[in-house]
Amino acid sequence: MTDPLDGSAPSPGKADAVEASSAGPAAARVRLRWFLLACAVAAGAVLIDQGSKALALAQLSSARMTAIPLLGDWLGLQLAFNPGTVMSLGSDSAWLLTVIATAASIALLIAAARAPSAGWAVAIGLVWGGAVGNLLDRLFAPPGFGRGHVTDFLAYGNLFIGNLADVILGFGVALGVLLYLRGPNHTRNGQ
Repeated sequence: MTDPLDGSAPSPGKADAVEASSAGPAAARVRLRWFLLACAVAAGAVLIDQGSKALALAQLSSARMTAIPLLGDWLGLQLAFNPGTVMSLGSDSAWLLTVIATAASIALLIAAARAPSAGWAVAIGLVWGGAVGNLLDRLFAPPGFGRGHVTDFLAYGNLFIGNLADVILGFGVALGVLLYLRGPNHTRNGQ
């Protein structure tokens, strides 16, 4: 099969993009497949995040003031509850952060339905899953609905404490940046 635009053999991502840009039921099936891929990635991210937080709550004590080292002083385990965002920014506005996180999760659902490729579906799914993982804490964790504190347990030296939702979200953003920088016409052969 050759690329109808330049006659070259398409890369896997380019073949999907060409197929999805075509009108008709085949394009709708490809879009549905990418949407389901984004949903599966997001669901997996939420399960990993919430499972790791449950394990941290069961095994770590918030009374411990120093991290249990994993990688020397670089990475450790330390339980903390964060009412704000990274480095506790916005701690006094937990309800506002919940509203923003809810709006972002809805926007990511829409973005997943419009993913232009499988790579973008994975990137969106990772960001969406990370956002929903922390949103669940904001909705259901103490001190109350919509004002919950996010469970954090990964201590990055003395910088800040995060969780796997943050890591997953970061990987999704990084993948999205790479896909953006590659551009829509990138192929393996550089054509």
